[in-house]
Amino acid sequence: MRKLDPLLISSYDYYLPKSLIASYPVKPKEDARLLVYKRSDKSIFHAKFGEIFEFLPKDISVLLNDTKVIKARIFGFKQSGGKVELLFNSVVGEHEFKVYIKGRVKIGSELIFGEGLRAIVSFLIDDGARIVSFFKDERPLHAGELFDILDEIGHVPLPPYIKREDAKDDEEDYQALFAKNRGAVAAPTASLHFSEESFSKLEKYFEIEFITLHVGAGTFKGVESENISEHKMHSEYFIISDNAKKIIQSNKSILCVGTTVARSVEYFVRTEKTEGECDLFLTPLNPPIRANYLLTNFHLPKSTLIMLTASFIGLDETLRIYKEAVDKKYRFFSYGDAMLVL
Repeated sequence: MRKLDPLLISSYDYYLPKSLIASYPVKPKEDARLLVYKRSDKSIFHAKFGEIFEFLPKDISVLLNDTKVIKARIFGFKQSGGKVELLFNSVVGEHEFKVYIKGRVKIGSELIFGEGLRAIVSFLIDDGARIVSFFKDERPLHAGELFDILDEIGHVPLPPYIKREDAKDDEEDYQALFAKNRGAVAAPTASLHFSEESFSKLEKYFEIEFITLHVGAGTFKGVESENISEHKMHSEYFIISDNAKKIIQSNKSILCVGTTVARSVEYFVRTEKTEGECDLFLTPLNPPIRANYLLTNFHLPKSTLIMLTASFIGLDETLRIYKEAVDKKYRFFSYGDAMLVL
């Protein structure tokens, strides 16, 4: 048996047949599978998501991410006529946005899209991102105006491991039913499991509050350094409401619905910041100090998200659980099954 070093990226690898990568969500949502792991005795239970309330501790508060996925992928042309694909990532200024562009561009390049939308490249970032300003009728757009246009001409930014074009159903499927604040380019996928019925039940039996973290494309960025301590974690804009802050500062146990919520809670505990750029990297060597329980999906090998899962339960147990999930043919990644860490 190989010796696992939590500092080495190779320790977070596991075998996953491509057939287990979910391209579509399970419907009804309650029929998605749920793996329940209890840290107290390292036991594993297999259930359906609709049975989650049989496992949740009674006196807990539940924090969720109410970010809303925008139609962040758009297609257009360069002035030269060449095709171009642009993926919105984040807001960096009143009229400036960080994007990723397929196709070679330089500073000053003008890109033309539908609905009279234009983008002009103003800065090239070393990681491949670009800073652009968007215009319509020669007027620079702010975020709200841009999002309105993207809603008309854009496409749902499905993750790169979903090997198909987005469809009409994805506009609903790839969005939490309580999503409210626009700005994400990837869904907080643990939230996708809640139907109106199960969310109503959650509201009825538990104290719930929301944080907002706008998930960026960096969530799919791989760890490139063999020593994970050398990895530069991507940052994402977050806001913690006053009510969520009170819960975090209370003595109540907290269930974090999703890795984004866990990161936001832990970032606040470490910095006391309720708004800004969250770049916290949770690993077994930097475990949570406030979050008690975690609801999450199954994540990519060698990703920061599987490392976050391991920060809750340890590296060896994470790999044991993932092997069992593979053996039991759980469905993986954004449209896949769920895991509850107690």
